[in-house]
Amino acid sequence: MISDPARISTGSARRSAAVTFAARLSFENITHSYHGKETIRDVSLTAEPGEVLCLLGPSGSGKTTLLRIAAGIEAQSSGRLLLDNREVAGPACFLPPERRGIGLMFQDFALFPHMSILDNVRFGLTALPSGEAVAEAMAALERVGLGHYARKFPHALSGGEQQRVALARALAPRPAVLLMDEPFSGLDSRLKDTIRADTLAILRDTRATAIVVTHDAEEAMRMADRIALLKDGRLVQVGTSDDLYRRPCDLFTAGFFSEINEFCGTARGGLVETPLGRAQAPDLADGTAVSIAVRLSGVNVLEEGGTIPARIVSRRFLGVVELLSLAVPGSDQVVRARIRADQLGQGLRDVTLRVNQQDILVFEKDLQTPYIGEREKLRS
Repeated sequence: MISDPARISTGSARRSAAVTFAARLSFENITHSYHGKETIRDVSLTAEPGEVLCLLGPSGSGKTTLLRIAAGIEAQSSGRLLLDNREVAGPACFLPPERRGIGLMFQDFALFPHMSILDNVRFGLTALPSGEAVAEAMAALERVGLGHYARKFPHALSGGEQQRVALARALAPRPAVLLMDEPFSGLDSRLKDTIRADTLAILRDTRATAIVVTHDAEEAMRMADRIALLKDGRLVQVGTSDDLYRRPCDLFTAGFFSEINEFCGTARGGLVETPLGRAQAPDLADGTAVSIAVRLSGVNVLEEGGTIPARIVSRRFLGVVELLSLAVPGSDQVVRARIRADQLGQGLRDVTLRVNQQDILVFEKDLQTPYIGEREKLRS
């Protein structure tokens, strides 16, 4: 019989989280295979103590597999997993999930429908005496602002409330590292911003190291101290959101963080000719084949005063913005632009364009080396 939660709760106001002992989690040359197919390919990555690290990438890129390896649900084919420089999975040992001090929050929340909210949260506190487990579970519920729901059952809660219960359950044992697998994917789009902000505040408050899986670049940029972008099981680029947006290492990264127009070209005299003007590539030899990306947000559409004449082929009203398709001289390829709604008069066909140089990205096709405007901008 559990203690009466009403006697333990200190009220419905959200309380300060108990501080955890944040750990460093390191993936060292991790490879994973499934039925003979490599799903993770020699990934080395470290989440620093107290850091929010987002694993970002399309479906099938290996994000969730890395999370399952960290949790101990999957075993890697080779490589090591280190927690504060101590091997927890590798050639020398393999600690089971319950001995790692790593919490895992599932994508579907995985709440037990036949248990009260309080019992769901205290489920993993088996090492504590019953009274202490109830007290810790109530503290975790108060931490997410749901102490007054302790007696209720999961079906009585909204999706956002269930997400916070799952977070409370993951935090209750005070893990050194918390793993979150697409924790906001099941939420109504109107709730996501609020729940995401609340979750980030709680993670900062607990100071736990957190690794969050997402396929949404904007979500990663909102939450992460650093982002690790994966593709086909390989690590593509790691850095801050500013690094990956402003200094993408290849066309894939550029396209993942913003909508782009893509063109092909050839370097001549340190320049590349594009349908939207010249781009600078001073370190490329003449004749080098390149890929050019121009961000939609970097294409300014003006009634007059631009440097490139264009004709509007179609326009789509999206509320705050409009998406335009444009024809430009000398190119069979339609150019897309995203502009503020009502910036242009209705019925307007002929316009001019001006492109921000920092939004033209040039990549050598073989080496995929970035050249962002002038080379000095890359170093800044």
